Amino acid sequence: MSDSLEDAAALVTGASSGIGRATARELAVRGADVALSARRTERLEALRDDLLADHDVDVLVHAADVTDAEAVEALVADAVDTFGGLDVVVNNAGLGRDETTIEDLDLEAYRQMMAVNCDGMFYVARAAMPHLKESDGNLIFLGSMSGQYPRPASPVYAATKWWTRGLALSVQANVGTEGVGVTAVNPTEVRTEFGSEDGAAFSEQLDPDEAAAPEDVADAIAFAAEQEDPNVVQELDLFRRDKFADW
Repeated sequence: MSDSLEDAAALVTGASSGIGRATARELAVRGADVALSARRTERLEALRDDLLADHDVDVLVHAADVTDAEAVEALVADAVDTFGGLDVVVNNAGLGRDETTIEDLDLEAYRQMMAVNCDGMFYVARAAMPHLKESDGNLIFLGSMSGQYPRPASPVYAATKWWTRGLALSVQANVGTEGVGVTAVNPTEVRTEFGSEDGAAFSEQLDPDEAAAPEDVADAIAFAAEQEDPNVVQELDLFRRDKFADW
């Protein structure tokens, strides 16, 4: 489906690794100009160089911390100034911290998950929405199966993903009449750097046949990004086929 997003302008947060990096690549494959954002500038610049070498698209690098509302506003403004607008925003930046019980959860870890997974999602959506209304664009949130079912081992992480999913579904109800599509993409395990904040990353813990690859999720995100008014993929679940085997 090459060039299906030709002339579209996209912004991807958390683009320095994992799902974000794979999504930036997939959007570029389909013809979109891409603004790359995360905190690790060197990784973003390396990705930019790869995209420019492989695809006939424009690429912007703008490092930003999604927990800083002013930094997010500057990021969105730079993308709009560079590309002339925004058609697709992938609200991907997120993290999980090691949890056992809520009474044992370190408060710094709690605050970090809330800041990135909740505040960050809100700040990006808030800054991007006026531009998506102008373009009848698509806003895509990276959710999780953990935002649909209880997660006994990680209650706070799961709660942030319930929040993300609730925000996505409710924002769609709020802006659908103005031509904006809002999607929640909910994967199960993905072989990324997730988990590396406190231990081994999923890419080290899980074999390829045990979890999705980042490219699988990127494909789902790009499918949502291709939708045009009046249609929207409101929610897309990308689960392991055996996920419910032991429930």
